[in-house]
Amino acid sequence: TRIVRGLLVLRLVDVSVRYGTGAAALEPTNLELIEGQFTVLLGSSGAGKSTMLRSLNGLVRPTKGDVIRSGTGSIFRSASALRAHRLSTGMVFQQHHLIGRLSVLGNVLIGRLGRRGTLGSCLPATRTERHIALAAIDRVGLLDRALDRADKLSGGQQQRVGIARAMAQQPRIVLADEPVASLDPNTAGIVLADLHRICREDGITAVVSLHQVEFARRFADRVVGLCKGRV
Repeated sequence: TRIVRGLLVLRLVDVSVRYGTGAAALEPTNLELIEGQFTVLLGSSGAGKSTMLRSLNGLVRPTKGDVIRSGTGSIFRSASALRAHRLSTGMVFQQHHLIGRLSVLGNVLIGRLGRRGTLGSCLPATRTERHIALAAIDRVGLLDRALDRADKLSGGQQQRVGIARAMAQQPRIVLADEPVASLDPNTAGIVLADLHRICREDGITAVVSLHQVEFARRFADRVVGLCKGRV
């Protein structure tokens, strides 16, 4: 375990989430995230990991409480504040969410769309954007597959494309929601090692939800355990 001491990046302040039925997905929670720290949210299915993770970039809006970005305030204070926060926050999903008919490069270039605006997103990728995307693909060891269709890749390779897409955003924060839940243990270890290495090299603050204790112990600077919506 590596102890990270540094600048505060993001805070959950008394954040709670309840469904329309009144059932609590996340009880009132306070959490501070430090720059460059690799944090694992550890718990079984239904513990509240995904709800907490998605609250950190506003995919789930807290019922009560707030998410504070250091230096800028609440991420929910305006639509432009939420957009700015999301532009610097990469997301890696459990089920990849790739477009199968597009190439690996085409999928990774999607990570650049948020920085182009509505009109710009209709135009072809620039040379600079292609360079950024290809560099991200190279970092996950798939440069030789850059022009292959995404649906021709294995599950582990597809998840590495998902990581490359997030890194093409050039984020300061990465959130990964059960990124290896559907992979075998050996492949899962490779994918997490890629994510961990890139975040460490770039000083990216990472929050990763997992249910495997062995991976939490292997990769995390800090482990936050959750059970029934509580830390």
